[in-house]
Amino acid sequence: MSPTNQKFPIGNVPDEWPAEELCPLASGFMNSVSRFPDRPALVVGNDRLTYSELWNRAARIAATLQRCSPDFPPLTAVYAYRTPVAYSGILAALLRGHGYVPLNPRFPLERTRMFLQQTGALSLIVDGEGEKTLVELVGSATAAITVVLPERFSVSDLQQLMPQHHFLGSQELSQAADLEKCEVQLDTAAYVLFTSGSTGVPKGVVVTHRNISHLLRSMTARHAMNEHDRVSQFADLTFDPSVYDVFAAWECGACVCCPEIKALFKPAQFLVEQAITIFQTVPSNGYMMKRLGALKPGRFPDLRVTLFGGEALPLELCHDWQVAAPSSIIENLYGPTEVTINSTAYRWDKDRSPGECENGIVPIGSLLPGVRGLVTDEQLTEVPDGEKGELLLAGPQRTLGYLNDPERTRYAMVTPPGKSEIYYRTGDLVQKKTEKDYFFYGRIDSQVKIFGMRIELGEIEAALREASGVLEVAAMGWPSSPTGVGGIVAFVGDASADSEKIRKAISDWLPQQMVPREIRLVEKLPLNNNGKVDRLALRRILESKI
Repeated sequence: MSPTNQKFPIGNVPDEWPAEELCPLASGFMNSVSRFPDRPALVVGNDRLTYSELWNRAARIAATLQRCSPDFPPLTAVYAYRTPVAYSGILAALLRGHGYVPLNPRFPLERTRMFLQQTGALSLIVDGEGEKTLVELVGSATAAITVVLPERFSVSDLQQLMPQHHFLGSQELSQAADLEKCEVQLDTAAYVLFTSGSTGVPKGVVVTHRNISHLLRSMTARHAMNEHDRVSQFADLTFDPSVYDVFAAWECGACVCCPEIKALFKPAQFLVEQAITIFQTVPSNGYMMKRLGALKPGRFPDLRVTLFGGEALPLELCHDWQVAAPSSIIENLYGPTEVTINSTAYRWDKDRSPGECENGIVPIGSLLPGVRGLVTDEQLTEVPDGEKGELLLAGPQRTLGYLNDPERTRYAMVTPPGKSEIYYRTGDLVQKKTEKDYFFYGRIDSQVKIFGMRIELGEIEAALREASGVLEVAAMGWPSSPTGVGGIVAFVGDASADSEKIRKAISDWLPQQMVPREIRLVEKLPLNNNGKVDRLALRRILESKI
């Protein structure tokens, strides 16, 4: 038996957490403030905050929002990047009784402005990074927004420049003692995250306190998390694994360790220097560490839990990772944002698991407590075990759907024939290989994953059409890799188009991972018998150029 199975047995987690044990998202942090006030809660670069210090910062912002910002809509946006303000701002939104909307100041401005407009948030918390583009973000907004800048002493210049908004600097912050406790209902929004949309418009996923509370209860028990853990937080705050990293840690009194931008490119060094015990990442990041020679025997002695997710997990990476982190369990996690971060998990066993892999890829495992799954055909009828089909998921982690988008919510949230419960259509092709374990075979549509980021090729194609004025366009995930695809290659059906002009235009809208690394101009795109773009023909073109 491997040492990981001896230390962390599975089976002590209930099938579904009873409602009375679920609580609002900030409650776990508040419990840890009471239990571990002087333990470290957050490390970002040279900033180290204890639970009491982080609570004081968050409570001052929350009390200020209670005093100055409207109750509705019940969402507060946080425009910050890897700073204490980002984390205290998220907590402040929750303590104020709002759900939070994370916005990355390093993402394309037009896209971020659209996110802010879609949520209708009238409260905004901003750090120094966000302040650089604050005027462009809200300067033209007509609705009055309460903007809190905790790092800025005077805001008179901003108030004069944008008098339609209400700006508050550090000297206007309320005292933590002024914060009034808010009663938060479990079925209200805890946060809103945006995912890529096939129609060209990203979708805002509304996650409730009930959804995330159930997931946190399951995962913290599964990994026996405690106040001595140090949890890395590599995922961007706009990407849902970050919610687990941050709030699972705070649920248990552990420390969240956030790498600054330079450390993101040296993850192995960060894990060692920060004595990380729980590390979540995408397999492609693990592969990068392997290529750089970072997975030396015993390199990560402190790691006790390693979580891979977001992409296919290769068998060989598990072998190499176990050598580098001999005391760590390794788990492969799977789950769409719409079913709250993780829906299945597979625990690696060096003796048993190689025989359970297929084509060198690790299974996605069994359903987490409370999550219910169906494998269905095109009519959403359940297929017999052992047959492939689309995976549908239900249970307490299934979210409400998409913000202000009932049409796409109706398509994604369905009641299959013969069922009375609403399931989410994942669009993933799976097979139930054993009594409980599932295996992932890819998408039934054109969605791809790059470094774990969910990307709808249709959204890239919509941007290409807008930028080029050409109807015949196609985006392809390329090149293929053991974990998914390495990037995007685009085809535009106009040999006279300006590829650099197109790239610049779409870079102003799409995040970097979605911008094609190459734009190929052709006279016309190949079509199949149905008159649609022949993607197999395009793939053969790409393969011929290797």
